[in-house]
Amino acid sequence: MTSSCNIAATLPQLAREHPDQIAIRCPGGRGRHGLADYDVTLSYAQLDRRSDAIAAGLAGYGIARGSRAVVMVRPSPEFFLLMFALFKAGVVPVLVDPGIDKRALRQCLDEAQPQAFIGIPLAQLARRLLGWAGSARRIVTVGRRWAWGGTTLAQIERAGAQAGSQLANTGPDDVAAILFTSGSTGVPKGVVYRQRHFAGQIELLRNAFDLRPGGIDLPTFPPFALFDPALGLTSVIPDMDPTRPGSADPRKLHDAIQRFGVTQLFGSPALMRVLADYGKPLPNIRRATSAGAPVPPEVVARLRALLPDDAQLWTPYGATECLPVAVIEGRELQDTRAATEAGAGTCVGAVVAPNLVRIIAIDDSAIDDWSGVRELAAGEVGEISVAGPTVTDSYFNRDAATRLAKIRERRADGSERIVHRMGDVGYFDVQGRLWFCGRKTQRVETTHGPLFTEQVEPVFNALPGLRRTALVGIGEPGRQRPVLCYEALPDAPARDVLERQLRATAAAHAHTVAIEDFLPHPRFPVDIRHNAKIGREKLAAWAAARLR
Repeated sequence: MTSSCNIAATLPQLAREHPDQIAIRCPGGRGRHGLADYDVTLSYAQLDRRSDAIAAGLAGYGIARGSRAVVMVRPSPEFFLLMFALFKAGVVPVLVDPGIDKRALRQCLDEAQPQAFIGIPLAQLARRLLGWAGSARRIVTVGRRWAWGGTTLAQIERAGAQAGSQLANTGPDDVAAILFTSGSTGVPKGVVYRQRHFAGQIELLRNAFDLRPGGIDLPTFPPFALFDPALGLTSVIPDMDPTRPGSADPRKLHDAIQRFGVTQLFGSPALMRVLADYGKPLPNIRRATSAGAPVPPEVVARLRALLPDDAQLWTPYGATECLPVAVIEGRELQDTRAATEAGAGTCVGAVVAPNLVRIIAIDDSAIDDWSGVRELAAGEVGEISVAGPTVTDSYFNRDAATRLAKIRERRADGSERIVHRMGDVGYFDVQGRLWFCGRKTQRVETTHGPLFTEQVEPVFNALPGLRRTALVGIGEPGRQRPVLCYEALPDAPARDVLERQLRATAAAHAHTVAIEDFLPHPRFPVDIRHNAKIGREKLAAWAAARLR
């Protein structure tokens, strides 16, 4: 087995030991009743051999080790072949959610300063028309090449077909990828992933969820499928738009689960709600995992009822900058539901070893050195900080953002490590469990003290007739006016009746008594990646205009 620290390093070994095992299964054309035919598969041997060819072809085309390549390719066999080829070649893939605001997308691509742009024809057309990634001089089209020059992925693969095994001898500190955040609270930032971060994630995921080779996974967030081959799993790519998990067709998900004996699935809270609303049992699933935002307690309860009694429902806590940080299983989450709906926040469970999580005093400015940090005791709400093997060091070409998010800590043995500030607020309870109380930037600073979204919204979300609520603040911090926006269900009571219930609920809880303004909203803005993180900044501007 190779000693290279590389997310693709296990692939040649798996190809030797299990050459015919399916690594990736993708939907092909349309079959009966509009359901997909999964007639496109890649075995471990095919994934290894073809990614070798593409890696060699990329090098021959001038996309060399250490260069950055934007990848805009839909979930498909080509996407996975390409990603493993880039990892093998030591080329740094740059991944940005294509559905974000076009101005923000251009800013992200300009910041990344890529030397190559690899995309489907639609992405290449947008690159030409909108001036994306002007630094890219190597153009590769996945599909038919039109008038924009460059070459195609098919030509790249043919050029490298006779090259043999390819695996760059990358080290732990070599840059492996630049993964942009979802941008739910601002312009997305490019997180610099080094090879050791991917290695750390694979090890933490394996240990936290007891992942065993041979399982069949349905990862509804495509980048997570890249971990499956390293874990010896088979990925069944769902027939859905990955940028709109809240609009996924549950019939298609169930069809794939039943047809291929899927044993585990990963999805955002929005996708879990889709399955819970559909209400059809999931008898094959032994492990369901949801991340990206807190999963509403009622969704957890309904989903658990659809799973086998011995199945596990995990909700890991983390971020693009470090994942996983903590995990909690659905049964324990249900046990804490009453506390959540009383204003305690959302329990995210036990810290995943060997992570070190500490709660520090809330501070909106940069902290250069850990010696200036004030740690808080159990029960005190502060900012969540993490040190551990998956904690990333920096954002690409964002020095100011890096300073705000990273703290340097010198340890007793003289070595130095990076501590990541999650940008979330929370606390530890006396049992050592971590509780999440919301985003630091989304807290509402009133004259009576701060209000935290995850200590306020679940109190109201438990009311009948409401789909969800969102706390926002209007005015200057320290004198902000708290406003609760809400989405009503179709069968909700009349607005005046509903708002009487909201006011009575607000008056009955210490965390909510200061709220006097309630505004109905037709549909909250949400993030493009998970469809679950509420765009409270946009809601605050909307609420201010309404009340003005």
